[in-house]
Amino acid sequence: MSASAPASANSSAPTPERILRRIEWRVIRRLDGLMQGDYRTLFYGDGLDFTDLREYQPGDDIRHIDWNVTARMDSPYVRQYVEDREITAWFLLDLSPSMTFGPAERPKESVLIDLVTTLARLLTRGGNRVGAILYNNNRIARIVPAGVGRNQVMRLVHELLRLTDAPTGVTTDLNVLLSAGLNTLQRRSLVIVISDFISEPGWQRALSLLNRRHELIGIRLWDPREVELPDAGLIVVEDIETGEQLFVETSSPEFRRRFVEAAERREAALKQDLSRAGTDLFQVSTEEDLVGAIVRMAALRKKRRR
Repeated sequence: MSASAPASANSSAPTPERILRRIEWRVIRRLDGLMQGDYRTLFYGDGLDFTDLREYQPGDDIRHIDWNVTARMDSPYVRQYVEDREITAWFLLDLSPSMTFGPAERPKESVLIDLVTTLARLLTRGGNRVGAILYNNNRIARIVPAGVGRNQVMRLVHELLRLTDAPTGVTTDLNVLLSAGLNTLQRRSLVIVISDFISEPGWQRALSLLNRRHELIGIRLWDPREVELPDAGLIVVEDIETGEQLFVETSSPEFRRRFVEAAERREAALKQDLSRAGTDLFQVSTEEDLVGAIVRMAALRKKRRR
C-alpha cells in the first residue's frame, strides 16, 4: 500500500529544539519514573572491554566477581568494563523510502526520529558520546561525528529531518549501511541499528561482523498494515521503493490469507538471520507507546543476558 506523506514534509514540522523538548517532557520524564534512572540494562552488555578491578558494592552483578583476586585479597572484587564508564554510541539509521510507510501522523520515519532522540538524550545525559550514519536512497547520505551534550542530540535530529524525503526508484540494500559502519567505526562502540529491514539480501554477513566487533542492538520498526491487509475492496497497492502500482482485491479472504502467510515467512527469515548474527532484535510498532517499548526492550535485554 502507498504510504502517507512524511510528517517532516509539512511546512509546520517541528524544529529539533521542539522535538527534543517534547521527548524530554513526555518520554524521558516517564522513563525516569519507571526505570528510576537505571538504563544499564538497555545500553550496556557483557561484551565490552575489561578495564579495571574494584571492591564489590551492593547491587553489583555477581557474574563480574573475580574469584582469583577475591581469594587473594580476602574481600570480594569485581571486574570493571567500559560499560561502567563513558561509552561511544553510534546509530546506523535506515531512511530509505519504505520508512515513510505508516499512518499520516506517525509513519515509521517519525517513530525513528523520536526513538533516536530519546536514546541519544539518555546517553548524552550520562556523558556518553553519540554519532550517526544515515542511509538514504541506496547511499550513505550523512555521517554525523560522535559528540556529547544536548546540542549534539539536536544536531542529530536536524540531520534526520533533512533526510526523511527519500527518492523512489531503487530498492534498499542494507549492506551499504552496515558496511559503512564496519569501515567507519574503528574503536569498540555501542552500535544501534534502526531499520524496517526491508532490503535486498546480502546484508547478513556485515551485521554478523558488526556484532563481533561491537556491542550491537537491532531495532526493527514496522506497521501492522505491512503484515495484515484490511478488507477494503479494490485498492491500488504501491511499492514505495520502486513506485510500481497494481490493483488488489482485498475483499478476497484467500488473497488476505496469502498476504499474511508471506509476511510470516519474511518475519521468520529475518529472525533467523539476526539469530545467526547473534544480534538482539527488538520490534517497535508505529502504534506502540514509545515509553512502553523502551521499558520492554530493557527488560528483554536483561533477561537475555542471564
